[in-house]
Amino acid sequence: MLEEGSFRGRTADFVFMFLFGGLLMTLFGLFVNLVFLGQAFTIMLVYVWSRRNPYVRMNFFGLLIFQAPFLPWVLMGFSLLLGNSIIVDLLGIAVGHIYFFLEDVFPNQPGGGRLLRTPSVLKAIFDTPEDDPNYNPLPEERPGGFAWGEGQRLGG
Repeated sequence: MLEEGSFRGRTADFVFMFLFGGLLMTLFGLFVNLVFLGQAFTIMLVYVWSRRNPYVRMNFFGLLIFQAPFLPWVLMGFSLLLGNSIIVDLLGIAVGHIYFFLEDVFPNQPGGGRLLRTPSVLKAIFDTPEDDPNYNPLPEERPGGFAWGEGQRLGG
């Protein structure tokens, strides 16, 4: 949902979020001695989505109804109930919060600005170039194969 919502048409920004999150998780993971960071990465994505969709109502196993911003915390509580370490979940929440703060909160504060900018190299690789308004497609590229233009009419 994050890919189709907040990042629709912004593939380079989505890839940059992955790289930023992966780099921070790797650095923080070294300090807490974590090797596998897949679950933390998933929690990071859940955190960013939940903060960008604060009014979505969630239902957890039909037992608990809450707003989306509480989803990462509910998942962490469920991990705790299962006897898993919550360090992984806390790492994902922390990295997600750092990204969310730098991308969505800080730029809107008085005196704030965008600290995270997607590199132009990523935009050149992943984002499609804007359409040229002066581009005239070849007849075989026109939908339906029709090449009707000015001065042409049906049947003649």
